[in-house]
Amino acid sequence: MVINILLVIGAFFLTEFLAWSVHKYVMHGFLWVLHKDHHQKDAGFFEKNDAFFLIFAIPSWLCIMYGYIAGIDFRFYIGIGIAIYGLCYFLVHEIYIHQRFKWLYNVNHPYFKGLRKAHKVHHKNLNKEHAECFGMLIVPFKYYREAKRARAGLDITSGASKI
Repeated sequence: MVINILLVIGAFFLTEFLAWSVHKYVMHGFLWVLHKDHHQKDAGFFEKNDAFFLIFAIPSWLCIMYGYIAGIDFRFYIGIGIAIYGLCYFLVHEIYIHQRFKWLYNVNHPYFKGLRKAHKVHHKNLNKEHAECFGMLIVPFKYYREAKRARAGLDITSGASKI
């Protein structure tokens, strides 16, 4: 049981690093044609970028399916970890950051504020080159620190109180 839980947690965190690499080198590389409309917004609810949902869901589905067929082996738990990451991605990226559904718009925690700031920095560049902050859950510490200071009522640049 402990091994299975560790497999789920490990797959979840490994997926964050894999997603960072795919985002930087694939989505901002040779598959920019699918990711471009995420940075250069066109009218409409759906984006070509939404195809990545299916691309990333396939390994999870295959692991769950083959793991289940084999009698709930290690692949099943790895697939569950990847699927949980996908759910977190949907909640954090699509709902909280981009507000595609108006559910999580009033979250006031420094981690989430820092995450939103890092994503804004990423979207500041409308082209595939020169972007930064490619991860989804790992927030560069400087953005977390800025959000924490802002929450405490401190001026981010000087550290002086805003009283």
